[in-house]
Amino acid sequence: MIQLKNSAQISAMKEAGRITGEALLLAREHVREGVSTKELDTLIREYIERAGAKPSFLGYAGFPASACISINDEVIHGIPSKNRVLQEGDIVKIDVGAFYKGFHGDSARTIPVGRVSDEAMKLIEVTRNSFFAGVDMLKVGNRLGDVGYAIQSCVEKEGFSVVRRYIGHGVGKELHEQPDVPNYGTAGRGTRLCAGMTLAIEPMVNTGSADVYELADGWTVKTVDKGLSAHYENTVALTSDGVLITTLIDKDF
Repeated sequence: MIQLKNSAQISAMKEAGRITGEALLLAREHVREGVSTKELDTLIREYIERAGAKPSFLGYAGFPASACISINDEVIHGIPSKNRVLQEGDIVKIDVGAFYKGFHGDSARTIPVGRVSDEAMKLIEVTRNSFFAGVDMLKVGNRLGDVGYAIQSCVEKEGFSVVRRYIGHGVGKELHEQPDVPNYGTAGRGTRLCAGMTLAIEPMVNTGSADVYELADGWTVKTVDKGLSAHYENTVALTSDGVLITTLIDKDF
């Protein structure tokens, strides 16, 4: 069942989203060669807890860290480690959630480490653009298929592929709620959009095949063909006045 939110609940989600977005901004400031993914995770956890919130991911289904941090051909759910050290040319995906006053924020970014390849920069840009293409279709009366189709079209016209095994989702009192939010679809199909929906829209985009697989650690997801992957996510609320992106602190990030 889809849990629609009233204006007071959406205001509370704005606070959870703000903390989530600020934690990601802090992480971006520390992304550089020689930094371990564990160091980034610690910074994120400490920031969220100082803000009076709890990391949404810590302990979720047994996940052992506060952020999912994935590098290069890792798509999502990378486990931070002191032994995973960023190198010049990497692209690092950082996925963060914060639980505050009963609600979750959920957001992710892909960040270049120093100078990266032209292909990597294009991938990051297209993934971000595809998110906003989807948001442009987030209107009362439209359908989720309109959102997915817009994301997919934006990605595929640039020669990249959309991951299909993992998708976006509703978010609110629970980290994962209904409805499912695929990053692909058919325009005019799917659940009808209405005011009060709160969604985590999160394109995951590969340079090559859309095929992915999960490592033996039970979490880390990688591309089958070892191509690069990027991830861009925000928590959004659809209101009678339009769309509110609760986790977007820096409009250029």
